[in-house]
Order: sequence, then structure tokens, then C-alpha cells
Amino acid sequence: MALQQVKNRNTRQLLSLATLGVLVLLYAPILLHWLDGWLHKNISTEHEYFSHGLIGLPFAAYLVWMNRKKWQRLPDIIHPLGAVLLLIGGIFYLSGVTEWVNLSFPAILAGLCLWFKGIPGLRSQGFPLLLVFLATPTAVPYLIAPYTLPLQSFIAGTVGFILNQFGMEVSVNEINLYVGGRIVEVAPYCAGLKMLFTTLYVSLMLLYWTGALSSRRTTSWFLLIAVLISISANIVRNTILTFFHGTGQEAAFKWLHDGWGGDLYSGLMLLLLVPLLNRINSYFSTVSDIESEAES
Repeated sequence: MALQQVKNRNTRQLLSLATLGVLVLLYAPILLHWLDGWLHKNISTEHEYFSHGLIGLPFAAYLVWMNRKKWQRLPDIIHPLGAVLLLIGGIFYLSGVTEWVNLSFPAILAGLCLWFKGIPGLRSQGFPLLLVFLATPTAVPYLIAPYTLPLQSFIAGTVGFILNQFGMEVSVNEINLYVGGRIVEVAPYCAGLKMLFTTLYVSLMLLYWTGALSSRRTTSWFLLIAVLISISANIVRNTILTFFHGTGQEAAFKWLHDGWGGDLYSGLMLLLLVPLLNRINSYFSTVSDIESEAES
């Protein structure tokens, strides 16, 4: 009996290693392509929107590693939906279409969870799978871009108003700003969607890490304020860019628009989320204590 258990355990370990090996062979080139594109910004504009995967994918891998013992203790259950997702993932991968090949990665990972451990396995890896899915480059930014015109117009009008308060002569025509004889366009990809995507992604990571994700009240307020911070930060960034371009400071414009200055600006904005979450957690903890005392 004991010998049979050892054989079963060894068989499961070999199967797990073989599965991991196949995944590495299939997806290591794709993941390296994403990594290189995000780091050197030589990937498509739409796929660059998912550069938050630079921190999200390692974090997802870390969570899987930390939960490995819990995963191993789950009973081996084969759910038929796992086979369906594996089949879909395989078809997507073999299609050769970039978007489908990318989406095959989270599909196959979810399929494997269901195939090996059933619904409990999928639940145990739910958050890492969500991080992988939200970091998988797709055409979503391209599909959203045509609908950002109201946001572009709002940003252009706000930027013009701010610069006018500082004595600069700025006129606004829909999404175009005219300053210093130059035209600055608030293009669809300047509407702050990338920063918004990254803000929401990092916010989810912080909520999970601190355990605040279980509190609907904390989560709702934190995400709402994070979105407002992201939009405000993007307006300030566009104001500075317009000032640089309108005054002929092209080096500074490129540094903030295309260079590492933009990454630094985004990083500093994201750092604000940490004390914000701590403050919201502290506030609602105090409110809960007061409500508990009132009930008692």
C-alpha cells in the first residue's frame, strides 16, 4: 500500500514536471517577446498598454509558488471544462494569429487547473490567473480608442484652462491645443488609458497583498480614488507636455513623452497608492470599531 502511494506520488510529480516543461517550451519565446517589447518599447502601441505585466506576471508566479502546498493537498479531480479550455487554447496557439496565440496562454493555464484539480484548483489559482489574463496583450486598447474622443476633449479643455491661468495664450479646438504657434494634439493614446490600466492593475495587486480585497467598501473607495488620481495625473502630464512643446523645449518634451521621464512620472504616481490604501484601511477600521461599539 505504501509502495503504491509512493509510485502515485512520483507519477504525479513527473507529470507536473512534464507539463511545466511543455509550457516553458511553448511560451518562453512569447513571454520573452513581451518582456523585450515592454522594456524597450519596440512592441506595438496597443500591446505596450499591458506593460504592467512586468510586475504582474512575476507576482503571479510568486503567488503560485507560495500556494504550492495548498495546491498539492487538493484532491485530483478532472473537470470536463478543463479539456474544453485546453482544446480552445491549443487551437488559438496553432492559429498563428497574434491575439489568439497570446490569449491561449491564460486559457491553457486555466484549463490545466481544471484538468488536474477541478473547480477547487481553479479557485485556488484564481487571482494569479486573473493577473495573467489582465497582463496578456490583446487588441482591447485599439477597440477602445475610437470611443475616447469625449475624454480627449475634456483633457484638452482642462489643459488649456490651466495654462491660461499661468498667463500662456492657449486656444482649444476639440482635441487640439494651439500654443506658441504650435499645435498639440491630445491623441487617443494620450488620453491616459495606459496609465489607467496600470493603476487599476497595481491597485488590485495591493488590495490582494494587504487582504483588503475581501472588503467591498475598502475596495470600492480605493479603486474610485485611484481612478481619479490616474485621470488627474494624466491631465497634469499633458499640461506639462503642452508647455514643453509650446515653448520649444523639445528635449524635455521627448524625455517626458517617449523617454524614461514618463516611466518615472508614472512610477511616482503609483507610489501614492500605497499610503492611500493604508489611509483608507485605517479609516474604515476605525469606522467598523465605532459601529461595533454602537451595536454592543
